[in-house]
Amino acid sequence: MRARATRDQQRLDAGQVGSPKELESLQHEIATLGRRQSDLEDVVLEVMERLETVQARLGELTAEREETQARVAEQTASRDTTVAEIDAEVDGMQTQRHTQAGQLDADLVTLYEKIRAQQAGIGAAELKQRRCTGCRLELNNVEISRLRAAEEDEVLRCEECRRILVRTAESGL
Repeated sequence: MRARATRDQQRLDAGQVGSPKELESLQHEIATLGRRQSDLEDVVLEVMERLETVQARLGELTAEREETQARVAEQTASRDTTVAEIDAEVDGMQTQRHTQAGQLDADLVTLYEKIRAQQAGIGAAELKQRRCTGCRLELNNVEISRLRAAEEDEVLRCEECRRILVRTAESGL
């Protein structure tokens, strides 16, 4: 468009136009090309402004993504460390459990494992303030009397949930 406008202007300046009608047409074409060029330059400027805005936003989003990825990596490392600590603690507790279970009567361990399988992994419950911590029910006076009369090494069970009751100083007996 610029080349055409320059070429037309050179023809006009050189006096190569012979008729007034052709002269008028050429002047009109040069003015039209100038307006069109101005319009296109405005469009280019608008596109460049939009491009700058989009590039700035892209930079912000890229920085935010990198920050988020860093936080994710940090949280993942923290999670993995915590999981490893928990696994080590579980292994230690299982070793301790096997050691302690080996010191108990085999029939008691068998009974405990049977109850544990039936009671969602909990085979024994503490008797605390006249309440079974397994089923959370308070034992009635008849049951409390029976527990008081029992031998110290006798295996006692809750009448409601059937778990083995562990007597402590807080049992309320």
